[in-house]
Amino acid sequence: MSAPSLPMTAPPASGALAEQAGSLQALADRCVQCGLCLPACPTYARDRIEAESPRGRIALARTLAAGTLAPTPLGEAHLDHCLGCRSCEAVCPAGVEYGRLLTVARMQQRRRRPPGRLQRLAEDLVARPVLLGRLLGLYRTVFPALPAGLRPLPRPPAAMDVAGTATGERPSIAVFTGCIAGVYEVPLRAALARLLAALDLAMAPVRGQTCCGSLHAHGGDAAGARSLAEANHTAFAGCDTVLTLASGCHAAVAAAMPAGTAAVDAVAFLHRHAERLRFGDAASERIALHIPCTQRNVTGSDRALRALLARVPGLETVELDPGLGCCGAAGLQMLAEPARAAGYREPLLAQLRQSGATRLLSANIGCRLHLAAAAAMPVQHPLELLAERLRH
Repeated sequence: MSAPSLPMTAPPASGALAEQAGSLQALADRCVQCGLCLPACPTYARDRIEAESPRGRIALARTLAAGTLAPTPLGEAHLDHCLGCRSCEAVCPAGVEYGRLLTVARMQQRRRRPPGRLQRLAEDLVARPVLLGRLLGLYRTVFPALPAGLRPLPRPPAAMDVAGTATGERPSIAVFTGCIAGVYEVPLRAALARLLAALDLAMAPVRGQTCCGSLHAHGGDAAGARSLAEANHTAFAGCDTVLTLASGCHAAVAAAMPAGTAAVDAVAFLHRHAERLRFGDAASERIALHIPCTQRNVTGSDRALRALLARVPGLETVELDPGLGCCGAAGLQMLAEPARAAGYREPLLAQLRQSGATRLLSANIGCRLHLAAAAAMPVQHPLELLAERLRH
């Protein structure tokens, strides 16, 4: 979000705010300021300044929490720019939990200044998946008549029935739908249903589920994220396994599950049963593979995905280099900071244009929407290709 133009003053550190400050200080104290995170950070790679690095943001958040530095619009902008990719965690020798630290820092940031209009609107909409679905249906209808500047997202797919849902004849497994994915991932859920059917499983529709809450947490709205987590906790009570399709949603979904319920990345789940999946011969095809930050740094299912794709006869995979380290989607940042987000995306698009691929695969909904808005080829979840190539 854009930094506000008015001066800000720090609120008194008392009660819950003091507890947050203590938590942030404890997380920040693990940082030994070695700088090994800098080469892994997309924002540092872009801007080459300390304030746009994990080390710089940790120092900034620590001093703001301690009250030794007054907040400024420029300082808040440096916190805003963090993509939350957590690549720094993967290389940190001290084990700094930067994801948790960033969440607490943004909770405090939200107390210092009100969220922007776009953030509030997005939080309200994703918490109401039915309303969001209707609005996206309208967006699909008017999309052809809209000028390019009013098409921030690709056109949603047409509505379709997802065959293979639970009927009581086969064991069933629950699937997390989410918010914007409820409309955009209809073809993907149909593909997952076909893959599960090949394992003699059916998809179980779960009523009452909602957004995972990641957008709220990343915007500092702890109460909103907690409310959505509680709704999902209730909705999935009694389920043994819940499959997630978006790597960016997985951590929040897993944290919300009741005792005895496991959230499992759908790619990892299918890889466990890969020997039972048979893929037929087809015309040779070269595809480009994008590994989202959250798949690489959070779910860790990138190896499983590569192994699944390697089982498909005639498929040549060209894996895109991370470029600056992130595609730039980063939840709401592709809409809130479109110019910066496009800058992170461009190295990937340049590789894509040179790849000779016929389509691009990516396992996170936000990355796919961001990439599809500028790619000159179909952008899909990898499971859609795997379902196409199933041997019948």
